[in-house]
Amino acid sequence: MPDRSEQSPERAATVFGKSLSVPARVRSFPIFRVAALWEAFLVAAASLRQNKLRTALTLVGIIVGVTAVISVVTIIKGLDQTVSQTFNSQGSTVFTISKRPQVITSREEFVRYNKRKPVTPDDANAIARLCTACWRTGVAVNSIKPAKRGNETFESMQVRGIEPVAMFDIDGVSIDAGRFWTEGEGAAGGDTCVVGSDVVTNLFPNESADRVLGQDIWVGGHRYIIIGVLQPLGKIFGISRDTRVYIPFATYKKRFGVDFSGAAYAPQGSLVVFVQTESPAQLEAAEDQVRAIMRNRRGKSFKDEDDGFALETQDVFLDLYSKATSNIYLVTIGVSAISLVVGGIVVMNIMLVSVTERTKEIGIRKAVGARRKDILTQFLIEAVTVTAIGGTMGVLTGFGAAWLIALLIGFPLLISIWSAVLGVSVSSIVGVVSGLWPAWRASRLDPIEALRAE
Repeated sequence: MPDRSEQSPERAATVFGKSLSVPARVRSFPIFRVAALWEAFLVAAASLRQNKLRTALTLVGIIVGVTAVISVVTIIKGLDQTVSQTFNSQGSTVFTISKRPQVITSREEFVRYNKRKPVTPDDANAIARLCTACWRTGVAVNSIKPAKRGNETFESMQVRGIEPVAMFDIDGVSIDAGRFWTEGEGAAGGDTCVVGSDVVTNLFPNESADRVLGQDIWVGGHRYIIIGVLQPLGKIFGISRDTRVYIPFATYKKRFGVDFSGAAYAPQGSLVVFVQTESPAQLEAAEDQVRAIMRNRRGKSFKDEDDGFALETQDVFLDLYSKATSNIYLVTIGVSAISLVVGGIVVMNIMLVSVTERTKEIGIRKAVGARRKDILTQFLIEAVTVTAIGGTMGVLTGFGAAWLIALLIGFPLLISIWSAVLGVSVSSIVGVVSGLWPAWRASRLDPIEALRAE
């Protein structure tokens, strides 16, 4: 004997004031199926409005999960763009030679690297003379010194001694006001300096870049005359890149000294050699030649595994950054997955309660001709509606949280449409999975038993 719920309906049922059934001869039309889904959505929305508090509590888990993903993805995408622009500003044709790598992961590495000979200006001269694939070579040394001008003080100024003048270009900086010093001025070890925009902001708070030219500042107890101001570079990881004071290398060596002792800690700074090629295609050949030159100067044989120096390209930092952000992604996805699973379980529980509470309504609908798939669709749409609303709210709160973090910490922000679509899609899938069992139970109810339910 056929199930009454599978018979073709000819009468309309009314639930929450909405007609749910039409003649079967038009039911198969595509436009009708869309209309039926829309009606099911309206009924689901009406049901959710009748239980506002329960619906709101159901949304919490979904909102938390989607918010976590959206906020982290938005911030990291902004950082990706900034990091890419930062390294591109220096160009993909530059690599450095130093005693130690900039990233050391263990004490054993630190001890081993400190046994190496320091890099000296003679190494830079040998590279410039012997490396045929190298275009430009320069040296730089850094240290942190306090700076002062009148009553204004800047405690954490990065003093950078460079040679030759082309190091400005290799370093990826350009002039905003004034000029760079000449090769003659640099070799003479004069008192000229070129400063970053934050130096002007902190030591000359009421003056523009062009008005500070020719004025004095004191750095590390020595007086310098500002002849140029650099264009702003912005921040990376919340750290400003505009706090540098560039001085000639000869001046730096005379005033602060350079560490050639091989000590583990050198407050005066250690020398770093910068090498640039004319094109990215020459980079690998230049690295091979420089490695051979430096190993030869250190008396290394083919059996020695350690070069005795660190040769680093941008890829080292990009790989490190990529690994760090990948771990952040994995942790965030794990936390969000737990939240979404919990949210899905809550949705399933609420839908089961809803099925129990509306058993008589289900019986009435089946009695007037609603089929199993109509009931199944109705409850699935309710579950998906709840989670989709939660996902949408999560997207909005995620963007809001990312914007607030970016505002407070100074991180860049990049809103991605695909992350919003992904957040709503994943939450909708959670709705389908969590609503499937309650919807199936509702569709399998016997109409006579359902009508007897209180």
